[in-house]
Amino acid sequence: MKKSGDAAGMTRRQFGVMAGGLFAGYVFQGLCRVIDAAPSAQGRLTARPGATPRESGTAGAGTHALGLASPRDAILQLPRNASPGPVPLLVLLHGAGGGAGGVLRRVGEAAGEAGLGVLAPDSRGSTWDGIRDGFGADVMFLDRALARVFGMIAIDPARLAVGGFSDGATYALSLGLINGDLFRRVLAFSPGFIIDGSRHGRPRVFISHGKSDPILPIDHSSRAIVPGLRKDGYDVTYREFDGRHEVPAAIAQEGMRWVARSRQERRRDDQDMTCNKRMGEGETLSRICQVVGRAS
Repeated sequence: MKKSGDAAGMTRRQFGVMAGGLFAGYVFQGLCRVIDAAPSAQGRLTARPGATPRESGTAGAGTHALGLASPRDAILQLPRNASPGPVPLLVLLHGAGGGAGGVLRRVGEAAGEAGLGVLAPDSRGSTWDGIRDGFGADVMFLDRALARVFGMIAIDPARLAVGGFSDGATYALSLGLINGDLFRRVLAFSPGFIIDGSRHGRPRVFISHGKSDPILPIDHSSRAIVPGLRKDGYDVTYREFDGRHEVPAAIAQEGMRWVARSRQERRRDDQDMTCNKRMGEGETLSRICQVVGRAS
């Protein structure tokens, strides 16, 4: 009888352990589902520019460390020649093994000349999370950095863009398509591929690539990416150049001016494109421009 009682006691203990383990497993699975459903896990950014900054006057021309993390943080660069009113902003992402300071040295001067503000964050690891495994920590940090900048300065939502070089271009292109309702333009200098994700909005895209790139060969990257985007209905400006894995000064300047263009300048460009297309179809210039002018 004693043995039977001991066996029953052991069974109860075993049942308790088993039930506790099952409960912990259900809790863990539930947490995983919550984490997977979080916007950051889908590459979605939640920060949005407001009508007025909450910390008005806290940032002037020059570079500012945001102080969100150490040692890898984020830098805000504001132009000295900015036009009055809200600032056009480019979120600029570095390549693998790099950092904010390096990508600013590469194209920061061209951004300043174009009158662009630049937010350059550091990735949490050696490169961006979506390239290594899945979206997560880098998206959350970028959300924090954007929220901080939106609170510091007035941003022009119509000229809010994301861009990058190499791995940063891959990540910018991917985040830009997923967050096309936030970023109106996407700038990719030598991207490798596009990370899958649910796309929102319809941003315009600028891509450049060196014909002799040994790191991300052009035939397997941009020459495959660009036709796919155009097939999906995206407006893509594409520049190939004689060079390697780099951003030539002329390409950087063109890309930054492309981001900084005002709505009126973009409208004029669209009208010019329409005129040129219809002239090629045989219509007279005066007739075309009358029609386009009325449509605008």
